[in-house]
Amino acid sequence: MLFNLRILLNNAALRNGPNFMVRNFRCGQPLQNKVQLKGRDLLTLKNFTGEEIKYMLWLSADLKFRIKQKGEYLPLLQGKSLGMIFEKRSTRTRLSTETGFALLGGHPCFLTTQDIHLGVNESLTDTARVLSSMTDAVLARVYKQSDLDVLAKEASIPIINGLSDLYHPIQILADYLTLQEHYGSLKGLTLSWIGDGNNILHSIMMSAAKVGMHLQVATPKGYEPDPNITKLAEQYAKENNTQLSLTNDPLEAAHGGNVLITDTWISMGQEEEKKKRLQAFQGYQVTMKTAKVAASDWTFLHCLPRKPEEVDDEVFYSPRSLVFPEAENRKWTIMAVMVSLLTDYSPQLQKPKF
Repeated sequence: MLFNLRILLNNAALRNGPNFMVRNFRCGQPLQNKVQLKGRDLLTLKNFTGEEIKYMLWLSADLKFRIKQKGEYLPLLQGKSLGMIFEKRSTRTRLSTETGFALLGGHPCFLTTQDIHLGVNESLTDTARVLSSMTDAVLARVYKQSDLDVLAKEASIPIINGLSDLYHPIQILADYLTLQEHYGSLKGLTLSWIGDGNNILHSIMMSAAKVGMHLQVATPKGYEPDPNITKLAEQYAKENNTQLSLTNDPLEAAHGGNVLITDTWISMGQEEEKKKRLQAFQGYQVTMKTAKVAASDWTFLHCLPRKPEEVDDEVFYSPRSLVFPEAENRKWTIMAVMVSLLTDYSPQLQKPKF
């Protein structure tokens, strides 16, 4: 019996190449999966189907279970390197990416504006080509989405949006994993956004309907989401039979919501607007008064860092607040993004019910 097993394994190794034994017995046998993301860019969730988003969440749960719960060592990115361009400061994005990439056996390289000044000391085209020759992927946290678009066009490696003025897709994956863990399923949940029509909201609008969630949005007048993104989100809602509503009334958006979500009112680069914005957002603080009109199983999300005017302590530190599991899940979801874009690994954990 042992002899026959050796023959089978040797034959399989010949068919599948020298990495077969390592891949199948150190990391578990990959499953056949119809979703293939290897080599793709992640600039916005607009470019991903519901099944592809669910796959990344499944892979996130798989890595979290195998590494955190079971204590397995999975060097899936051994020998690979990641360029990390940060035009804006960061806690969660930098730490989750650096530690996550290293935990999977890869080497992350952090670059600030003092190291690399996009489009200033070197053209975006030249930067993309140089990085493509030295790294396996690039995560860039930038001011302008258009810079990411150029990098993706000119690079021969995956480009990941670590935050731009228009989108923040990797944050939304962490949000969805957190909700999946808490509620057991995403389908049918109602998200209530109360705050600015910013990059976080845009990413939710590009993805919520695709995984079966309803979205109720409240923003002050003059701070609504981008109209082109709204138009596309309305199309997604129609295609997926979900509800999308926009209002200027925070309590109307919170009514019946399972998940109350807000974010900073003053993003980096908007500091000179602080006084004007604080005045415009009066009445938008998430409090227990807000929660009273929400669903009985309401929870709260905030991508951090948080200011007290956005949400009071009673909600932020309540048992209903998922902000700290949400922050941790930044790590597991960015790890899943890297693995899905750079390897052929498939999740071993049973697929969750989304």
